[in-house]
Amino acid sequence: MRSGAWWALLVLLAGVLVAFTVGRTPVSLPQLWAALSGGELSESLRTVVWQIRAPRIVAAVAVGAALSVAGAAFQGLFRNPLVSPDILGASAGAALGALLGIFFSLGLAGIQFAAFAGGLVAVALVYATGSAVRQGDPILVLLLAGIVIGSLLGAGIGLVKTLADPYNQLPAMTFWLLGSLAGAHADDLPALLVPVALGLGVLLLLRWRLDVMSLPEEEARALGARTTLLRVGIVAAATLVTAASVAAAGIVGWVGLVVPHLARFLVGPSFVRLLPTAALLGGGLLLFIDTLARSVAAVEIPLGILTALIGSPFFIALLGRAQKGWQ
Repeated sequence: MRSGAWWALLVLLAGVLVAFTVGRTPVSLPQLWAALSGGELSESLRTVVWQIRAPRIVAAVAVGAALSVAGAAFQGLFRNPLVSPDILGASAGAALGALLGIFFSLGLAGIQFAAFAGGLVAVALVYATGSAVRQGDPILVLLLAGIVIGSLLGAGIGLVKTLADPYNQLPAMTFWLLGSLAGAHADDLPALLVPVALGLGVLLLLRWRLDVMSLPEEEARALGARTTLLRVGIVAAATLVTAASVAAAGIVGWVGLVVPHLARFLVGPSFVRLLPTAALLGGGLLLFIDTLARSVAAVEIPLGILTALIGSPFFIALLGRAQKGWQ
């Protein structure tokens, strides 16, 4: 493991430690050790550690890793450093699905399922639209189809918010769109972890091929890459983890855009090292942001607000340091 990857692992471990100990109910290091080792500890603190913070930490790591790896994969696939995981409409589709779930008064499980299904259907629609256009660069066609379908889904989101009950449904919709891990519970983790593990597993297995797919189409084919099949596999896996993340946490922006660039600074552009490093770094950074969201004010601050406040100036700083040939 290169030194940059060790730094990413250190960020993740530090994020886990801070997330367990910091909050409205502080947990000291001896108390944390007692909870983890089965030692003597009050029932209230044990509940805080195992039933409240532990599921939220697992969810934050999974969402941060998923969005970061998906962002890195899409940036390589589309050969564009400004691409994020929602480029093909997965986030917009998941948002529309969740808002429809809230509009029709579904339960939490129903809302999450609607969000997950909405993200997958949106990207399937984008891919079907792109496949129907047989002229031009397939990457560019897919990108443009994503922009068009994303705009259409955005109009649907606006329509649902307009029709929603302004006293009950609209506040819930607004809060969900801003992103939060406040509802993370142990019973809900399998719905997040199973698709994230499956999608990340596929992307990590294909990370050697991603280096080839980041080349122009003709060059990739000349090197023997089955570009169409690989493109479908990468898009499907990245969409799966993005839709699962949005279904669990709402819209959490900037993580999938900024973290891949940070990982490149640490380990370079090769996807063999980039994807695992992005997963570690993304999970750790989202842990720090989520801890800040639940502890900095009397009320919990939505994740989307903090990621935008932190990510925007940070990305501007990254652009200032970017050099020619940065992918």
